[in-house]
Amino acid sequence: MSVRASLKLAILISGRGSNMSAILRAALAGEIAVEPAMVIADRSGAPGLASAAELGVPTAAWAGPARGEPFEPMLVRTLETVQPDAIALAGFMRILSPTLVGRYLGRMLNIHPSLLPAFRGLHTHRRVLAAGDTEHGASVHFVTPELDAGPIVLQSKVAVLPADTEATLAARVLATEHVIYPRVIGWLADGRLSFRSGAPWLDGRRLDAPIMEDFRASAVR
Repeated sequence: MSVRASLKLAILISGRGSNMSAILRAALAGEIAVEPAMVIADRSGAPGLASAAELGVPTAAWAGPARGEPFEPMLVRTLETVQPDAIALAGFMRILSPTLVGRYLGRMLNIHPSLLPAFRGLHTHRRVLAAGDTEHGASVHFVTPELDAGPIVLQSKVAVLPADTEATLAARVLATEHVIYPRVIGWLADGRLSFRSGAPWLDGRRLDAPIMEDFRASAVR
């Protein structure tokens, strides 16, 4: 019986990389068939670089404009050295060019802290509270050139509680992100998830709507 090779994964971060850590821990524990190839940050001071290094994963960081090289050429050069099968954006706050996204189309995933297509962009928790919504969550989607508009694979749903602040709501959503993002990457690694004709396919079936996991009654709060 043949054993499927591990998916070689590069992860892009900008900050502390809590989703990165969740993915790496799942990979290193053998929960998903992923080989962490490299963690790349768009700033040398990103705290997640230290977390990745502690887990034994190679890291790279952009030295900044003072070194003369723009970020994206550095990123392309670094990715070429590791030749990843897929890329996960994990709290990565920089918009990538359509050329780079097109190069990895169908092999680049992102997680966004809202129930897309609602609340694309920044400050999602604040905007959800201001809108008076009763539900919130996160979305794992394939990356396309349009910001936060790629086909969605899996979403988490949490309740917005009457006493919620931006911080408490963000923490509850983040806990679900740490569950659903490694899961989707695991599907990709196992060959269950693919990107065809602009749409996600899971287990041979086109996902015309995202899969929804309801955490409103879960211990993940």
